[in-house]
Amino acid sequence: MDRVGDSGGGSGERNGREASLVVADSQGGLKKKAAASRSWIVMDCTGEGTILDVDKYAIMHRVQIHARDLRILDPLLSYPSTILGRERAIVLNLEHIKAIITSEEVLLRDPMDDNVIPVVEELRRRLPPGNIVQPNGEGKEHVNGQHDMDAGEEDEPPFEFRALEVALEGICSFLDARTTELETAAYPALDELTSKISSRNLDRVRKLKSAMTRLTGRVQKVRDELEQLLDDDDDMADLYLTRKSAGATSPISGSGAPNWFPASPTIASKISRASRVSAATVHGNENDIEELEMLLEAYFMQIDGTLNRLTTLREYIDDTEDYINIQLDNHRNQLIQLELFLSSGTVCLSVYSLVAGIFGMNIPYTWNDDHGYMFKWVVILSGVGCLLLFSLIVSYARYKGLVGS
Repeated sequence: MDRVGDSGGGSGERNGREASLVVADSQGGLKKKAAASRSWIVMDCTGEGTILDVDKYAIMHRVQIHARDLRILDPLLSYPSTILGRERAIVLNLEHIKAIITSEEVLLRDPMDDNVIPVVEELRRRLPPGNIVQPNGEGKEHVNGQHDMDAGEEDEPPFEFRALEVALEGICSFLDARTTELETAAYPALDELTSKISSRNLDRVRKLKSAMTRLTGRVQKVRDELEQLLDDDDDMADLYLTRKSAGATSPISGSGAPNWFPASPTIASKISRASRVSAATVHGNENDIEELEMLLEAYFMQIDGTLNRLTTLREYIDDTEDYINIQLDNHRNQLIQLELFLSSGTVCLSVYSLVAGIFGMNIPYTWNDDHGYMFKWVVILSGVGCLLLFSLIVSYARYKGLVGS
């Protein structure tokens, strides 16, 4: 792949900025921090890629989008998953997939990222028109002459839809894989926790639950964005870049010269709708969005299935927590019962000790000359009385339901 940088006097400034990003690591070596933050790869309709290392103004000039749209793709800023249709581009921010799609090329940010490399490879494979994957898994074959070739080209989806499909497939597969990994780790941990409640198992489940909450939020954002697109026909029509480009170049669409600098999103949306009206006279009904709707519905169902799996996992975690709370309550009740028995026994022994202590004193009495004989009966009767008192307390506690039968 080729590599293109800033031209002219901007090269020195760019080198200076890149040099400022070089920092020392903990082992004394050098590494370039965030070196790929400005790197883009441009994929054309043939699947060929070119690496660009340019600033945001060059990107804005190339794809004609506003600065606020490009800011959505900044990796240093936190923006939710977004799919925006502009006049000449689609701004795509789906987790690690940050791309700008036009009717002729795809600009993908940070192409050297481990999670982005599979998307780049899939774009290289799927973008050429002849490599479109059919529902039966086979590519299109042109074997019946020029007529079949022309018919095949008409049946091919637009370039922007092929690129959008690769991005949606990549993010849905990525989130589905993360969900599978979480399920593989969570279910055994929950089963182990139910069999043995320990601090180690509780901490392990706590971390898994935190990871599940974060992943659920990420999946929910992608699902909400797709649902919002499916609910708004105008937003879906904004994604037909090829149709809008054909309408803008047709004689009916007017003869206004476009500005090279992007307008605001509000103005762009108004121009987009005017362009769709012009394109409708050339390409039919402007509300014909069935092709895109079917594409979005397919990946909406996939991401919704992933969200349902996470919901099922959350319910399993909640059920496990309820089961653990029931077990802890049962142990707590058993401890309370034990404490009641011990307290009752302590009261009875206290009474026994009191009686034995009173009669064990050197107090003269005339009941019987045989002092030892009398003391023996006092001890026996006191013991029997304490046992009866203990049995009475336990019986009363069972009658009131304070202890189990």
